[in-house]
Amino acid sequence: MNKKTQAPAVWDVEETLIGPQVQATGAIQPPESKLSKPTKAVKSLPAEFDLDGLMTDFPTATELQRFVFDRTGVVLDLKGRANKLKYQVAMDVLNGSAPDVEFLGSENPYVDKSEMIPTEPLRELPAKDPEITRAGEEVLRFHTGLFPHPDPEFKAQDQNCSVQFKKYGNGMITYEILGPIAQRAIGEKINKYGKLVPEKYVWVDPRQGEQIVKRADGSYTPLGTKLRAFMRKQRMNNSNQWDAWIDRDFVVRDELINDNPWQI
Repeated sequence: MNKKTQAPAVWDVEETLIGPQVQATGAIQPPESKLSKPTKAVKSLPAEFDLDGLMTDFPTATELQRFVFDRTGVVLDLKGRANKLKYQVAMDVLNGSAPDVEFLGSENPYVDKSEMIPTEPLRELPAKDPEITRAGEEVLRFHTGLFPHPDPEFKAQDQNCSVQFKKYGNGMITYEILGPIAQRAIGEKINKYGKLVPEKYVWVDPRQGEQIVKRADGSYTPLGTKLRAFMRKQRMNNSNQWDAWIDRDFVVRDELINDNPWQI
């Protein structure tokens, strides 16, 4: 007896033909091989700067420091370092690393010290006379710009200096030249660029520290006599600037004499 073959149900046919390509929504998806392909790993690019390139292009520490300064703004101090060390430090900085403090410089690498014009240092002022330190409390201070500059060249240009007088409780009077301080070019030379420049700069410094004009016993120093005479020529109404502003007895601690009558 022949058995009649039954046709598969519709859902069986669909499962047979489509199978796993049907999702719950009924949408037909492409084969698995076409869904996505694995992405190839991207190789990291090499560092922009390497030792060979730096050593070839910048054979001296000066050139290397200037190149690093141009690219990063970092001032390095590489002169005298071992070759491998200084190129390694420069390469690290160029590639974004921060240098150790010991390799940092302070001067622009483009400054050529051999072409710099030397400047002599300012001189130190002499120590204050011990008699001034024992003079007691300062009771008066007067400032003037009338004195001619002690430097002959500046004096010829009618420049004055700034002088300060002080009077102390024991009657001592002192003076001190405060300035101005200026630089003066000395000599001439031609630099490597063919430009005429000074050989050096010196300071025109009239300061000499605080000096005694009138001693506590009322006597004058030789220079003090000249300064007193000069200031007495500076007239002020019926008086002069020395008597009115410098050698003026208007503060006496031991007596009840004071410009301020309300002070106890």
